[in-house]
Amino acid sequence: MGMTDPVADMLTRIRNANRMKFKNVDVLLSRVNLSLAKVLKDAGYINGFDVRKGDKQSFGMLRIHLRYSGAKDNVITGIQRVSKPGRRVYSGSQDIPRVLNGYGVAILSTSKGIMTDKQARAVNIGGEILCNVW
Repeated sequence: MGMTDPVADMLTRIRNANRMKFKNVDVLLSRVNLSLAKVLKDAGYINGFDVRKGDKQSFGMLRIHLRYSGAKDNVITGIQRVSKPGRRVYSGSQDIPRVLNGYGVAILSTSKGIMTDKQARAVNIGGEILCNVW
């Protein structure tokens, strides 16, 4: 049986690994997950990621290296899926919400690719709000 929402699966795996203070977490490789990992790295929420290609029978994996500040204090204190397969949430460029008054980041899927809310406001473009991270 196939997975309905791979983005929600990725966010849940990151949330669970972050709570248990794991250094790395493996998620399924897809273009959306890879773009999301790039945005999280650029925003400073993760240290980095590695792409592990699979053979013809298995899927590739994306290993995400979680980031902690100081003595294992979480950098990601919360991560929330906003737009879901049953209820898509879209926002215009003027209506993009601020997460915790600018302390958090909303990640959007736009026609120019996946980007943060600050980048979307800078290029004056709206899109689907994938998740909020703080």
